[in-house]
Amino acid sequence: MTEDEERALVVKEAEKWIGTPYHTNGDVLGAGIDCGMLLVRAFVDTGVVKPFDPRPYPPQWAFHQSAERYLEIVLSLAHEIAGPPKPADLVLFRFAKCWAHGGIVKEWPIIIHSNPTVNPFAKCRYENAERCTDLARRIPRFFSPWPKVWDGVS
Repeated sequence: MTEDEERALVVKEAEKWIGTPYHTNGDVLGAGIDCGMLLVRAFVDTGVVKPFDPRPYPPQWAFHQSAERYLEIVLSLAHEIAGPPKPADLVLFRFAKCWAHGGIVKEWPIIIHSNPTVNPFAKCRYENAERCTDLARRIPRFFSPWPKVWDGVS
């Protein structure tokens, strides 16, 4: 499969989750997903990255500690890129003390993410990262698993 085909597959997988309610540590289609598990499901379920599960993690951990858990996991499977990002690249935003929120780029600045900060009853959705009040004021960082570097695959 080519990189472009993999990217399209990841975006399509993420789009399956649109409308799923936000739920910390959740990864049940239609029942609950958070931003971290959305990334896991989209990349692991398509085979783009090796299987892993970062759970359990406490809700709102970024507001109470400074350990960069989210960023460390992303960096173990992807590398930072300058941008502009391509479809299926990752975008991270700093919340509180850490890089603690992520989404999948559909076509920058449109992302797919699950974030309850504006609405506690939020669902996984498309968002314009440059126009959303909660995201536009934050400087994004971009990451990509392409070219693949895990397990010696390139």
